[in-house]
Amino acid sequence: MRPEMQNDQVHNEEVQEPPKLVVERLIEKRLEELVTFLSTSDGRKSKLYEEVMSMVEKGLFKVALHRSNNVKCTAAAFLGINRNTFADKMARLGLNGEKNK
Repeated sequence: MRPEMQNDQVHNEEVQEPPKLVVERLIEKRLEELVTFLSTSDGRKSKLYEEVMSMVEKGLFKVALHRSNNVKCTAAAFLGINRNTFADKMARLGLNGEKNK
């Protein structure tokens, strides 16, 4: 094999990462942008963790509902959680199960 072919092959193997790792890096990059936007310096105790986790959870629930045509039981199964837990969290997040945008 030619030396330049070996280098290309090694480079291609290094570039291919597990999808989970790629997603984690994308999320981390976006979170860096979000926390810069959301963080406050007004001296109060930060609620950044709670705010971001609520936003992520709400977005995930919306995706699950969209993919399940708003069938809560199917959306809960998609997320791998109990349907009662799903319904309780929907109420806590202010989601009503209708076509959420």
